[in-house]
Order: sequence, then structure tokens, then C-alpha cells
Amino acid sequence: MSMQRIMVATDGSVGANRAVEAAAELAKKFDADLLIVTFGGSSSAEEIGKLARSEGGIGEAIELLSNLILREARERAERAGAAKIQTSSGWGDAAEGIIDLAHREKADVVVVGRRGRGRLAGLLLGSVSQKLASLAPCAVIVVP
Repeated sequence: MSMQRIMVATDGSVGANRAVEAAAELAKKFDADLLIVTFGGSSSAEEIGKLARSEGGIGEAIELLSNLILREARERAERAGAAKIQTSSGWGDAAEGIIDLAHREKADVVVVGRRGRGRLAGLLLGSVSQKLASLAPCAVIVVP
């Protein structure tokens, strides 16, 4: 299997951090591009509310949170040895956004953590990793 474009999704959770490290190690091994993505719809209402009160608006809060998650993930990936890193953020359902972006970016593999921040939503609606394993246009690696 050739890996030229590796995509990893993160919400800043412990599981997502492990996924970023695993994806970065793959990117280093295969000298592949690494695309780190996050989706604002995966942040909790409590987190967004706290930031909105301090930042002055929900839009600014979501952008600030997304930028923070991506910056920390980039630093983690660099420490793991990835060299060619891009980041992207979006809004909405994380699984749908990841699938759409994997199509558009022609990802060879998508790496995700088994569980993110949304445990209750995952139990009720199905986890992002489960949806990706069924619907992604490429291989999916689920990191425990």
C-alpha cells in the first residue's frame, strides 16, 4: 500500500492525540503529506459557551478553539517526526466532514482515535470512528 497523503482528525482529546502521533509516525515512515483536521461541531457546548463569554461571540470562540487544537496537534506531529504538515478546520458533523475532505484531498488513509470527547453522543448516534470505518473512501486506522 502506498501512502502519500495521510489525514488525521482531532478534537484535542487524549484518544485524538494518540491518533495524531500514530499518523505522524506513518507520515515520517512513508515521507507522506500529513493533513490534520478538526471540526467545530465536535466541540462541547460548554467549551464553546465559556470561550464565547470570554471572546465576545460564538464564531470567535469556535475559531479560537479550532486554532488551539490544530496548533497543539501540529506541534505533537512535528515532535513525532512528520515534516510535511497541513492543517484544516471546518464546522458541522465531524464524520461527514472527514469523509468529504478525504474525498477532496484524495487521502490514502484516515487516522482517528477510537473515542473523542463526545461519549454520550457517540453512544446515541454512533461514533465518528464507526461511521468512518463504514463510509470513508479510503483505509481507516482507528487508534485505541
